[in-house]
Amino acid sequence: MSKVAVVTGGTRGIGEAISMALKDVGFVVAANYAGNDERAKAFAERTGIKAFKWDVGDFEACKAGLRRVEDELGIVDIVVNNAGITRDGMIHKLELDQWHEVINTNLNSMYYMTKPVIDEMRARGHGRIINISSINGQKGQMGQTNYSAAKAGVIGFTKALAQETARKGVTVNCICPGYIDTDMVAAVPEKVLESIVAGIPVGRLGQAEEIGAMVAFLASEKAAFITGAVMTVNGGQYMANG
Repeated sequence: MSKVAVVTGGTRGIGEAISMALKDVGFVVAANYAGNDERAKAFAERTGIKAFKWDVGDFEACKAGLRRVEDELGIVDIVVNNAGITRDGMIHKLELDQWHEVINTNLNSMYYMTKPVIDEMRARGHGRIINISSINGQKGQMGQTNYSAAKAGVIGFTKALAQETARKGVTVNCICPGYIDTDMVAAVPEKVLESIVAGIPVGRLGQAEEIGAMVAFLASEKAAFITGAVMTVNGGQYMANG
């Protein structure tokens, strides 16, 4: 029986590539999304992957959403915490709601999405939690104190949970993408984007499929000895182990 993988923010950008990569290697995928019904419907029709709507920043919604996935597709074996938002601004201009929105969606969601499934994973002796952080969670980024703090927290969450679950057969790993060719990056002003690419040693933006391939590997049995790892996928822009 195929294992079930849930991908948050799984119908567009990096999340869409992750959903497709997991489907391609045989997982039954549930792609979570937050609000764009039209885009999610088009994604589901194009890919054959079922889309489920709920807010990852709401604990009760996560519990209900995961129950629905299990009722319709089966027990969840892999959770990919990919959903994230930005609300950029220098901290002297950053509003309180901009801080809380980013922390809640990007960091609190780690708990909200993991807590409902972790007991069952531990009981079965198998599971995969794969968290998507960011290069800016490793090095920081001006104008992103909220985002950088949340994504750094994702790294800490990953390392702590990995220690808690290692002997139960549940691996927990983190991927830190650099600048990836998505709609979010495409919205960056052209001159700014040119300067970003100039600082990437491989000389280009990353592709969402490259993140998807890393997730598919970490979800596989070949990665059973890897836990608590922080994978940097950034073209050499920032070289670090965590």
